[in-house]
Amino acid sequence: MPRGRYSLHDLHDHTLLGEEHFQCAPGPSGWRYVSQTIAPSGDHLGSVDLTLDELGRPIRLELHAASWQVRGAALEGVTWVRTDPTGTHATEGNVRAHAFTGTSPAFLVATSRLLRLTPDSPATRVRLVAFTDPVLAPRTVDQSWALVNSEAHATDNGPLTVDEYQVSALDTGEQHTIHIAGDVVLSAPGIELEALESPPSPR
Repeated sequence: MPRGRYSLHDLHDHTLLGEEHFQCAPGPSGWRYVSQTIAPSGDHLGSVDLTLDELGRPIRLELHAASWQVRGAALEGVTWVRTDPTGTHATEGNVRAHAFTGTSPAFLVATSRLLRLTPDSPATRVRLVAFTDPVLAPRTVDQSWALVNSEAHATDNGPLTVDEYQVSALDTGEQHTIHIAGDVVLSAPGIELEALESPPSPR
């Protein structure tokens, strides 16, 4: 069960936004990731609880940030309920999309598990509902994912395969690279793996 800590940075000026303390593991349904995000001041910023089925589809998502809450799942596309900090207003949404995304590294792992790309796969288009901080506002985004390299590295625990993905935002054309080993993000824009207590689980 990988357990560790990511640092999260502003994409533009690289300011430290916080740290995400996480643990994740394969389970009877597929894969689960839970985390708590802490501000540089030590204040609690939010949490993520994401469960995927064996095909990589989100069967349960619960997000908390700034007293806002989102609960969602793959249902006729993806469906979610977003509740305001007072708890008096809840709005439901549904989009013909494949999965969810957001600032947590969990969503990068989840999308890679959903797409199951190989180096021979063509670039694959995916539609995601992104929940943006700090109020978890939903926004539909279209991305293109390609697995450009998959390389095994020798470690004390045996070979570790690192996958390099090129991800393109289809609305702006912006491209970036992410590196994933099993169910742990090694590097991505705004994300750095700072500590890892046990090896990643195989993909």
